[in-house]
Amino acid sequence: MSKLTRLTVLGSTGSIGKSTLDVVARHPDRYRIVALTAQQQDELLFEQCQRFRPRFAVLLDEAASERLRIRIAAAGLEVEVLCGAAALERVATLPEVDAVMAAIVGAAGMPPTLAAAHAGKKILLANKETLVLAGHLFMEAVHHSGSALLPIDSEHNAIFQALPRNYAGDMKQGGVSKILLTASGGPFRNTPLEELRNVTPEQACAHPNWSMGRKISVDSASMMNKGLEVIEAHWLFNAPADAIQVVVHPQSVIHSMVQYVDGSVLAQLGNPDMRTPIAYALAYPERIDAGVAPLDLFAVAKLDFVAPDFQRFPCLSLAYHALRAGGTTPALLNAANEVAVAAFLDRRIAFLDIPRLIEVVLGKVARKEVNELQDVLDADAAARIAAQEWVAR
Repeated sequence: MSKLTRLTVLGSTGSIGKSTLDVVARHPDRYRIVALTAQQQDELLFEQCQRFRPRFAVLLDEAASERLRIRIAAAGLEVEVLCGAAALERVATLPEVDAVMAAIVGAAGMPPTLAAAHAGKKILLANKETLVLAGHLFMEAVHHSGSALLPIDSEHNAIFQALPRNYAGDMKQGGVSKILLTASGGPFRNTPLEELRNVTPEQACAHPNWSMGRKISVDSASMMNKGLEVIEAHWLFNAPADAIQVVVHPQSVIHSMVQYVDGSVLAQLGNPDMRTPIAYALAYPERIDAGVAPLDLFAVAKLDFVAPDFQRFPCLSLAYHALRAGGTTPALLNAANEVAVAAFLDRRIAFLDIPRLIEVVLGKVARKEVNELQDVLDADAAARIAAQEWVAR
């Protein structure tokens, strides 16, 4: 029997967190939940505590944490309720925790994920902002502590599976010529450009293939999500921007590919279900049941590939620019995008204003080198101020 793996799930009430717990529940002999965390969804977190009986439950919202304490006490559960950002770092670095699922969306997920890396934990990375904002610092912490890093994004997980097992971050030595990052193209892949100015949040969140949260759904619609994944791939696989090619693949069956110098292209295929990469990362190097139906190639019937339209998706172009510029530019990009998406979901700006706002912020806030975490945090704060000023103009 495999050794019991003890887990902290950062962001357990989100889509990735819920999928993680679904996989964990299928293998009670392999996994034990030590801590669950959420922003403010105390009702769902309470239900998860009832089912998985963690030692700790963390909420960032103080009122929500107090409600959870009352429910936990009334139910007689032996779960300690904590509150605040410091508590996230605490449960990510507990000595008894073997692995951390980093699934908090946005910049808020960066500090506990970075803390887990410094503590040498096995990190299942679903929070792309950690690499986008502080890729150099994060990868340095991973290498220094000996932490194991396994990507959860379906695309990066697919690349990880298609790379040589002993890949050590050297594309030339591994015989790798290019990373092919697939993208569905989102709900607006074929929408006439003139109609994009009237896009609603409901339309942007209606992804044709994946079930995701609202923020990441909008990012997929604008293809900023793919842009952030390009930056992620750079840090995860030590690949230069010119060696990362985005391929629009509407069926979302091939999750990404690796091209080799001998002309071979290795691809990972599967149904669009996040439980597959989660199960792969949880059990690596073994494979376990994820509850996902096998891919029916006859039902798929065909696979299409199209080059991305940078006029339709300017956010993708902005992300490539940020990667090449380096320093704090990716942090500025991410912060401006988070403000823009929130404003769009609140109907304060239009869908096409998202890239306009980001471009304004990149031009207004100066790029700096990243020598420590504070450099990233300062850039993030400055970009948010500039972005909010643009929204309120």
